[in-house]
Amino acid sequence: MAEYDIHIKGGTIVDGTRVPRYRGDVWIKDGKIAQLGGRATGSADKVIDADGLIVAPGFVDLHTHYDAQIRWDPYCTISGWHGVTSVVLGNCGFGFAPVKPDFRERSMLTMVRTEAIPYQSMVEGMLPHWDWETIPEYLDSLERAPLGVNCIQYMPTASLMTYVMGLEAAKTRAATPQERKEMQRLLHEGMDAGLCGFSIQRLGRNSTQADYDGTPMVTDTMVDEDILALAEVLAERDEGFIQITQATGKIKKDLEFVEKLAAVSGRPVIHNAIAPTRRNPDPHRKSLDWLQRCWSQGLQVYGQCATVRSGFVFSLEHWNLYDFSKTWRALTTGTHEEKLTKMADPALREAMVADEVRNKAIYRKLRPGVGGPLEDLVVQGVARRPDLQKYVGRSLEEIGHEEGKHPGEVMLDLALATDLRADFLGPDKGSNAEFMVELMEAPYTLPGVSDGGAHTKFFTGGAWPTDLLKWLVRDEGKLTLEEAHYRLSALPAHAAGFRDRGVLREGAAADVVVYAMEELDMEPQWIGEVVEDLPGGEWRRVQRAQGYQDIIVNGEVTFENGVCTGATPGKLLRHGRG
Repeated sequence: MAEYDIHIKGGTIVDGTRVPRYRGDVWIKDGKIAQLGGRATGSADKVIDADGLIVAPGFVDLHTHYDAQIRWDPYCTISGWHGVTSVVLGNCGFGFAPVKPDFRERSMLTMVRTEAIPYQSMVEGMLPHWDWETIPEYLDSLERAPLGVNCIQYMPTASLMTYVMGLEAAKTRAATPQERKEMQRLLHEGMDAGLCGFSIQRLGRNSTQADYDGTPMVTDTMVDEDILALAEVLAERDEGFIQITQATGKIKKDLEFVEKLAAVSGRPVIHNAIAPTRRNPDPHRKSLDWLQRCWSQGLQVYGQCATVRSGFVFSLEHWNLYDFSKTWRALTTGTHEEKLTKMADPALREAMVADEVRNKAIYRKLRPGVGGPLEDLVVQGVARRPDLQKYVGRSLEEIGHEEGKHPGEVMLDLALATDLRADFLGPDKGSNAEFMVELMEAPYTLPGVSDGGAHTKFFTGGAWPTDLLKWLVRDEGKLTLEEAHYRLSALPAHAAGFRDRGVLREGAAADVVVYAMEELDMEPQWIGEVVEDLPGGEWRRVQRAQGYQDIIVNGEVTFENGVCTGATPGKLLRHGRG
C-alpha cells in the first residue's frame, strides 16, 4: 500500500508566506501536507506531474453569498472553478439562520431582491434541505451537506434581529434591553456552536441593496448600540471576527464607527470595500492612510479591495442596484406587471428624470461599481426585436440626444418595448494597474469582493483570483507571484479566522492549486456567458476558468483540467478549524 495519497512532482512551489518560490515536490496524506521538498520515503497512490506549473495554497474567498447555492452546488461555482478552496458565508448580515419556520418564505424573498438570488432556485435547491431553525441546527445541517469547498459562517445579523424582534420592529426601532440581551445570548450560543463572528451591511435608509419590498434591510438602519452589544460578546470571549459594509453617505462618521467597533470588540474587522478609480489616486490613498492610523492605534481593521475586473450587464426585469435612488427603487420593485405599469407612468418617469438631473454628480460617484454612469450604458440586446436592432451597440446618451430624451427615459422605453428584457451593458473603460498594485502591496489590504452566489444575472465576480494573477502578475508584471499568493490565501485566512489554511506547510490542510501561469484565463471575457444550470430552470452568467490543472481540497482532487471529479471533501470549519 502506498505511503502517501498524492505526490505533486516537480512543480514551482509558492507557499503563500512570501518565501521566494522554489522547485520541489509536495506529498499529501490523510488530507494534510505530509512533506514539502526533499525526497519522500514511499510512493503515492496518485502522482501529479507539475513540471512547469505553479503549486500554491488554495484561494480564500472572503466575501460571498453562497449561503443558498452551497445547498445545490457543493463547489460554490464560479469561485470553485477559479481555485477557491475556502469561502466565508453569512456576509453583510444576510443569511438563513436563525429563522423561524413561518419566516422561511420571507427570508428567501429578501435575498431575491438584496442579493438577486433567483427565488425558484432557492425553492427547489435549498428549501427541501431546510431542516433548521437555530444557528446550532443550521451548522449541523451544513456540516451534513456534501461540500466541495471549506466554509466558515458568520452570524447574519439581519436574521438575528428579525428572529428576536420581528421584522417590522427590527426595521423601525432600536432593540429593548431585553431584546439586546437575547441577541447577545444567541450570538454566544452560535459562537459556542462554531460561528466565527458576525457581519453587517449598514447603508442607511436609501440602501443600494434594499429589501424585497423596497424598504431598507434590517441592518441598514440598525443603531450603534445594537451593533456594539454584539461586539461586546466577541470582546468577552476574546474570539471572532467582524465583517462590515458601512456607507451611509457620511464618510467621516462611517469610518469613526468602524474604529469604535474594532475598539469595543478588540477583534479584527474586515471593512468593505476599497476600490481605486482609473485616474484619481486620492480616494484609495486616503483609505490606506486611514487603515494605517487604525493599526497605529492598535485597531485591527483590514480593508477588502474590489479587485475584480468584471462587466455588468442587466435588464430591468431583475435589476436592484439603483436602489439608492427612491425613484428607481419605486420603478424596479413589484411584480412584472407592476413594473411595466410604473415604468409607463408619466409622473414616475418625470420624477426619475428630475432625480437624475438633481443628483447627477452623486450618482456618477455611486455607479462605477455597478456598470458605470447611466448615460454611458450601452444597449446590449433588445430581445431579438428586428425593429429595435438599430439601438444595439449604442449608448443611452447617444440615443437620447438623437431622440430628445433623457438617457433614463431611453432605458425605460426599451425595457417597455421588450417586456423588460432589453439588456444594458457597462462598457469596459479599462483599469489602473498601478493603483491596484498600491492597494495590493499595502500592509492591511485583502483582494476580492466576489459577491459569489449573488447578482449572478448581472456579473461574474467569482473569477477574481484568476484575473488578479493574470492581470497584475503575468500581464503587467507589477505584483510578484509571492505577494499575490500571500494576498490570495495566507492573509485572508488569517483575517477571517481560518486555522492551518492559506499556506503550504507540513501538517497544514492540503488545499492546493496546480496551474499553468501562461494559460490562466477567464472565458468568455468581461461579462461571461449565460448558462441555464440553476435549479428551477433559472439562469446565470459565468466565466469559466482556464489553466488550472488540479484543484485539491483537504487532500482530494475536486477539479482536474477543469472537469469536476465529483469528490466532496470540503468541511464546515467550526471556529475556523477542521
